[in-house]
Amino acid sequence: MNTDLTTESPDAETSDSDTPALVFDDLSMTFPDGTHALDHVSFSVSRGEFVTVVGPSGCGKSTLLRIASGLEQNTGGLCQVDHDSIGYVFQDATLFPWRTVRRNVELLAELHGLDLKGLSGKVDESLELVNLLEHQDKYPKQLSGGMRMRASLARSLVLQPDVFLFDEPFGALDEISRERLNDELLSLFKAKNFAGLFITHSIAEAVFLSTRVLVMSARPGRIIADYEVPFEYPRRHDIRYLPEFAELSGQISHDLRGAHP
Repeated sequence: MNTDLTTESPDAETSDSDTPALVFDDLSMTFPDGTHALDHVSFSVSRGEFVTVVGPSGCGKSTLLRIASGLEQNTGGLCQVDHDSIGYVFQDATLFPWRTVRRNVELLAELHGLDLKGLSGKVDESLELVNLLEHQDKYPKQLSGGMRMRASLARSLVLQPDVFLFDEPFGALDEISRERLNDELLSLFKAKNFAGLFITHSIAEAVFLSTRVLVMSARPGRIIADYEVPFEYPRRHDIRYLPEFAELSGQISHDLRGAHP
């Protein structure tokens, strides 16, 4: 993939930024065993926005994504999203070991009953976007961890979703691979202008990627801070060393320490 971050950021006039693609309105979640996971959570994400949620382990971050995707049903409030236009990238790449990279990337389209021959061009485009076109005939065991996550991204890109959900997709990678994939994810974000909702435990990753960072409290999770990230796209790797970056990261860290019980 071309990771040169000198391309133009998404055009604000064509981003549909005034129309949220994902809305949580006074959302609450209590599981059948009585666990109160989420409490009156309200925020929205529009196309051209990349919102990251950070918070203590067990605060309900992943539950938010599962509700957005339709895998869980909230018990209070509303979640509004087009479930036919969602891409979901899990913590694990979840590739089938007996399928090639290309066949794994075709999987979601296949499950949706779409014509794979007609989608061949989109599959090629998705593989090229994540720099895996030349590796399309390899099997997952032949790929690095970072390459497997790229294949997972490409699998959702084929369906051209309006909303992308990311559940700590780079958490298991080494720091260098993680930062490289952060760069590449921003390139995808600029190219496709989706609405992104990202979960991470890394404050630096949250600030580097996002237009906004939300901080959640300990369970039951609720939004206790909402930070606009002031850095314009494209973002260079070295913004991580700016005083402004460190100051914002410090503020979020302070709120996170207060979020722990």
